[in-house]
Amino acid sequence: MSYNARLIETRAMRSIVAIRFSHVTKKYRLYKNDRRRLASTFVPGVKYDEVLANNDLSFTIKRGESVAFLGHNGAGKSTALKIITGVTAPTTGTVEVHGRVSALLDLSAGFDARLTGRDNLKLRARLWGLSEPEITNLLPEIADFAEVGKYIDQPMRTYSAGMKARLGFAFASSLKPDILILDEVLSVGDRQFSQKSLARMQEIMSTEGVTLLFVTHALGSAEKFCKRALVIDHGRLQFDGPIDQGVSYYKKSTSAK
Repeated sequence: MSYNARLIETRAMRSIVAIRFSHVTKKYRLYKNDRRRLASTFVPGVKYDEVLANNDLSFTIKRGESVAFLGHNGAGKSTALKIITGVTAPTTGTVEVHGRVSALLDLSAGFDARLTGRDNLKLRARLWGLSEPEITNLLPEIADFAEVGKYIDQPMRTYSAGMKARLGFAFASSLKPDILILDEVLSVGDRQFSQKSLARMQEIMSTEGVTLLFVTHALGSAEKFCKRALVIDHGRLQFDGPIDQGVSYYKKSTSAK
């Protein structure tokens, strides 16, 4: 096979692959206290415990797939998502992410309490690379969906936790991502807003080519939104297959412990 043929094949593969983990391991060092953690920066040999959050994790997710990540707390699901979003990097292994990622994780994280809601949105939008005209057009829609009213021009230190979460959800879901990541966020706000959030998610997922990664303990929601399941335990992939079989596997593995 010629070099050009290989190059074309690689490009074609990337066009259908959204995410690929190849033997990804993420290690965290746990120190007894902050003093030892600081000392380790300057003094070699400071004792620590080591935790494998992800352990030789490999999977491929194609563009347009809807995949549920199942596993108990501490299984390594959120670490995998943090690697995908670029919040952290793998210790070893390789990761491919092809497309624009919008992550609905901790919805209130990253806001500056001193800035107004509007200024926070502008800052986030610029970090996303949106143009000023795009930002101008998008902000009224976000504020309206979040139902924050006149508070949009008030410092975010005056917002309740629910208002911050609603604004974070409205922003992240108003973008047009190639890859959408949800981590237990569909219960945002009161019942009415939660239903509106679910409708927004269904609208996004109906867009052709959008890849969904859904981390949840609500197995009914996983079956509703996803067609495939990855079950992770102690950082390792235990199951990869259809959602109904994945839910059944997870239930059995949970009851056996």
